[in-house]
Amino acid sequence: MAVCVMPELKTVGALLAWARQALAQAGVSHGAQEAMWLLAHALGMRSHQVLSQTDRLVSPAVWALAESLIARRVAREPLQYILGTQEFCGLEFAVSPSVLIPRPETELLVREVVRQHRAGYEATLVDVGTGSGCLAVRLAATLRGSRVLAIDRSAEALQMAKRNAATHGVLEAIEWLQGDLLAPVAGCGLEGRVDVIVSNPPYIAERDMPGLQPEVRLFEPHLALVSGPLGTEFHRRLLQEALPFLVPQGLLVMEMGQGQAAAVRALAQDTGGYAPVAVVDDAAGIERVVIARKLG
Repeated sequence: MAVCVMPELKTVGALLAWARQALAQAGVSHGAQEAMWLLAHALGMRSHQVLSQTDRLVSPAVWALAESLIARRVAREPLQYILGTQEFCGLEFAVSPSVLIPRPETELLVREVVRQHRAGYEATLVDVGTGSGCLAVRLAATLRGSRVLAIDRSAEALQMAKRNAATHGVLEAIEWLQGDLLAPVAGCGLEGRVDVIVSNPPYIAERDMPGLQPEVRLFEPHLALVSGPLGTEFHRRLLQEALPFLVPQGLLVMEMGQGQAAAVRALAQDTGGYAPVAVVDDAAGIERVVIARKLG
């Protein structure tokens, strides 16, 4: 493989051409577009402005910054961690290696919770494994007046979630709790009073981890990815732990991995206390969200 040599002429155009070649050689799928985003970040401009200023000379400091950003992406660090942000449901969320990067398919969880919400009703919602806070923040911003609690095992993740909540003006609208699944709300007087429990739990089986893209396998938090040998261990625990807290007809809404729908359905049936679960497909036709309604 030919080595991507740094150009001698220090212009935006030369830098862009080098960056695109470097990312292509590294196997980055959308390297041409990502090169433009990364250079725009280094240059302090919008991405569409890069192509209109290809003859502009680049200072040594900016050149070094751009080179370091491209090097990180060549090493397959996720673009979102390099830029420090990811859009979710129309809001920008700060992200770092302490939290899972929000995915488009996770927006289905927000859509389904909002769709089930009764107009004018101030619900109590719990986000389990809040990570960046994308679910809790978006729900708190959308369902004003509802009580929202956000839980995560990671103190670093909770700090990131609080930062995002503050950015979007809902920091005080969310109650923040650290701990494992629903353990932090035990003894808080919420038994039988929660309308919705929502979660994007870890759902990757341990055996599947080596086959994941390096961006995921090497950089995203293992705690937020891997469930155990089966990939559905957290779904089983949530189905069991949610029942005492949900109101009659309350909902447990969870994301799941491709091919896990049958197993999660069986877990819900074996747990008991739930109506037959509903499953929602994502844009790719993959069964992505499971909705379990408590009987009563």
